[in-house]
Amino acid sequence: MEEDNFCLHEYKVECKIGEGTFSEVFKCQSKDSGQRIAAKRLKRSYKSVLEVAAIPELMILRKLSPHPNVLQVIDTHYDSVHGTVTLIYDLMDKTIYDLIKNRKRSLAESKVKNILYQILRGLDHLHSNGIIHRDIKPENILIQKDLVKIGDLGSVSGAYKKEPRSYYIATRWYRSPECLLTVGCYGSKMDIWASGCVFFELLTSKPLFAGEN
Repeated sequence: MEEDNFCLHEYKVECKIGEGTFSEVFKCQSKDSGQRIAAKRLKRSYKSVLEVAAIPELMILRKLSPHPNVLQVIDTHYDSVHGTVTLIYDLMDKTIYDLIKNRKRSLAESKVKNILYQILRGLDHLHSNGIIHRDIKPENILIQKDLVKIGDLGSVSGAYKKEPRSYYIATRWYRSPECLLTVGCYGSKMDIWASGCVFFELLTSKPLFAGEN
């Protein structure tokens, strides 16, 4: 899916700012207000509005009360002709990955402490509402000045869902032992494990458990 082929009538597309397995993210500007936003276009095709309504990220965010440390969807666009869905979010400055990549000096401990505190506040809000994020990693944690938000809720699961859950989940370097050693028997603690891995990476600018398999 190329940037030139991406179009939203209300917005001017400026550039692509990220891409994952299931989506691409573009930096856009509102033609009316001039406000800049992040547009996350899902790669999967959807046949109907009912299919769109069943997207896990949208289902969760509709039920979840707003929280300063969880990124919220502003709007949703469904192109019924092409079957594409685009989620509109506030535009953040960068991800934690952007913050620490290629750093030669460690971040100040006070800054790391503040970032981790906000990550855990966001997770507490999700977990208190029966939601497991399942993909906490530097690329999914967004920063705007001193504000930190957990983003990309595309892999969320209900904490009370009957086990076994999907076992191939979470990015490898941040996958908890129960995700590696069982067939889908895990809970919200996997997010805490991943946060610990991110904590180490914030302090050292290196992954705690880097590996190819």
